[in-house]
Formats: sequence, C-alpha cells, structure tokens
Amino acid sequence: MDLAFTIGITLITLGVLVAVHEYGHFWVARRCGVKVLRFSIGFGKSLYTWHDRHGTEYCIAMIPLGGYVKMLDEREGDVAAADLEHAFNRKPVLQRIAVVAAGPLANFALAIVAYWILFMGGESGYAPVIGSVQSGSVADAAGLRVGQEIVAVDGEETPTWQALSFRLLDRIGDTGSIRFTVRESGSDMLYQSEAALQRWLSEQEEPDLFGGLGISMYTPEVPPVVDEVVADSPAARAGLQAGDRVLRADGIPMPQWMDWVEYVRERPGQRIELELSRDGQLQTTTIVPDGEADASGAMVGRVGVAVAMPAMPPEMVRQFQRGPLQSLGAAVTRTGELTSFTLSSIKKMLQGLISPKNLSGPITIAKVASASAKSGLESWIGFLALLSVSLAVLNLLPIPVLDGGHLLYYTMELLAGRPVPEKIQALGYQLGLFMILGIMALALYNDFARL
Repeated sequence: MDLAFTIGITLITLGVLVAVHEYGHFWVARRCGVKVLRFSIGFGKSLYTWHDRHGTEYCIAMIPLGGYVKMLDEREGDVAAADLEHAFNRKPVLQRIAVVAAGPLANFALAIVAYWILFMGGESGYAPVIGSVQSGSVADAAGLRVGQEIVAVDGEETPTWQALSFRLLDRIGDTGSIRFTVRESGSDMLYQSEAALQRWLSEQEEPDLFGGLGISMYTPEVPPVVDEVVADSPAARAGLQAGDRVLRADGIPMPQWMDWVEYVRERPGQRIELELSRDGQLQTTTIVPDGEADASGAMVGRVGVAVAMPAMPPEMVRQFQRGPLQSLGAAVTRTGELTSFTLSSIKKMLQGLISPKNLSGPITIAKVASASAKSGLESWIGFLALLSVSLAVLNLLPIPVLDGGHLLYYTMELLAGRPVPEKIQALGYQLGLFMILGIMALALYNDFARL
C-alpha cells in the first residue's frame, strides 16, 4: 500500500510539473501561429491518446520522466507548401525565443501560484531561539548564547526555524565571515556578532545546518513517554504500550526522551533491562533493539516506538497572516529567493564547494514527494513549488538539448542576424546530450547509494 501511494503521488507530482512546463510551450506556440502536432506527457509507448479540432494529438506515454511538444518544423520532415507559414522554423527569431522560454516561465508561474495559495492560508513557524551551543563551534566563536533568538543572518531576517535554515543553506561551501543579529529573551535590544567559515559543510552529503553551526534550537523538554508502538517491533515484542514512561534502562535513569534514544542507538542486538511506569504502576521488561545501518553505514539500535511530543509554548509560535496582494508579493519574493539559491548551488557544485552527492534523481524525488504528501496538502504544495523552480532553472541552463541551449542559439542568431550553422548546432546537441546523460547517471547513482 505504501509503495502504491509513493508511486501514485510521484506520478501526480511529475505529471503536474511536466504538464505545466509543456503547456507553456504549447500556449505560446499556438498564439504565434505555430502548428502543434503532438503534446505528450511522458516518453516512449503511448498509453492513451486523443485529438482536438486543430488536429493536435495529446498523448500520455509510458515513461513519466518528462514530456514534449512536437511542432511543425521543416528540419524534422517535409512540410506542405500550404503549411509553411505555420512551421516553427519559419517564425521570426523573437517568436521562437518566446515559445522556448515559455516552458520555464510556466514553471516559475506555477511556483508563484503555489506559494500564493500557501501564504493566503496563513504561515506559521517556531522562533529560532538557541537551545544549546557547542564549545568550539562557529556559534561559540560568534559568542552566541543559550536563550538568544537569531533575528537575522547576514542582514536577512530569520523569523522562523525555516527562514534560518534557508539562510544557512545559502552559506554551504562558503569561506568568509557570517554575521548574526540576535536579541536576548524579553529584550528589544539587538546585538551583532560574526564568525569565520571555511568551506562550511562542503564535504557533508546531507548537511546538518544547525549542527554544523554548533547549535540546537530550543524545544520543550521531551519526557520518555511512548506515544506509538510499531507492530512486530522489539518494543511490541517486549510488551510496551502507548502511555508507558521509561524510567530506567539497565538501572540508569532516563529523564529525557533523547537519553533513551541514544542509549538504544548504542546497543543494537544487546539485551536491555527496562523499568517502566504504566498507569502509576512499576513494570519491568527486557528489550533487544534491532540493528539498522544509518546514513554513514554504522549499525544503530532501533526498538520501534514514537514519542508523545509536547506542544511548543505559545510565545514561541510565529503566525503570519497576509492579504491577497501581500501574499502575491511574498510568493514572488520566495520564488526569486529559491531561483537565486538554486543558481548559487549549481555554481558551488561546479566549483567543488558542494559535494556532488547532494545531486538527487527520481528515487529521492519519489521519497520526498511521498513524505511531503503524508505530512499534508500544504507540505506537498510547498514541495511542488520547490521542484517547479528547480525544473525551470535547470531548463534555462545554456546546455544544448535543454530550453536554455535553444535560447542560446536563438540569441546568437538574433545578434548575428543569421542562424548558427547546423554542424555547430548538431555538435552542441551531442555534447549537451552527453552532459545530461552523465548528470542523470550521477543522480541515479546517488539515489541508489542512499537506499
């Protein structure tokens, strides 16, 4: 059932992204008088087709990793004399540029609409108040202290955990100073501090932003109270129930949930004597954690329980309500920030400042799409917007076979007054195809390496 859900939500996610992108090309091509022969979602064998009154064939194909709009073009076959005026290659270069650019622009528009919907519904988050500072860390060097709220990073406001994470993401791989603006609890006074970065987190495959800074965010104390027990897990076999509170493990007190988690993680396959409180009564049992490999390949213990999380204090919750125009402005701003961040990340990856292991393919997209959908509609819409921006930016890269490559050729034609020679275009397409296949192979390799 879970696999079916993952496949289904992935197809929906990719289908929306591809359909919007290709519709951008289609819509502008029609308005420029170009005859569209086929509008396909997916590649390969057709699963379902139909035609409209203009003779355009619409197709849903077997391989859902993309799509295309096929237009009448003399370079791809003979064109009847009566249809020459509707051929794409006969259109003025500015119209061809408009048709090609329309796909990525449609993806930008989708992201703006998605964020506008989210912002109209209201936005909330937790205040970035420091819960701990690690000695010798970047945060320690900057003089950050427990209880301070990080108001801004490098002059950019950070009202929530999410906003702080976004600002830190933009500094991955950087060398130089990072500036913090903080305030003490209950005070309006702002304090400035800074610390030095040296290729910050550049080697980490899955960067821990707060950990790399040397801080943790404040959260209420979490007592070791079981909220859920996974079926057929070590906890279920040991008889643990929802509501149980772990008192001691092998005689060692477990005052907080993380004390219990770390104790279990360090003992895969080892027998643990437990003391529990259940409905005010003392219970004892024995549990043997299963061993699982973590991201680094090390074996860690798992027992199959989830914790009952306490609510955040009201003063730690930030609510943002915006009207229609404010939401639209915020949506445009967020889309612009993500575009800038994506371009910056590509640049850093090419410079070797970000590990190429961060490149993800369809398997990772499927996992994240499934997880976001399970978290709720808002989470999925946010992920859809993020992917839409990424798709738009990647398609605008000046690589032949991508939209950006076509735009490069047409821009050169516009400036030179004549088309780029076909031999040069053909060579460019071959090199571009080689690059894209290489990137796809690396992304798939990274996906399988994460399994």
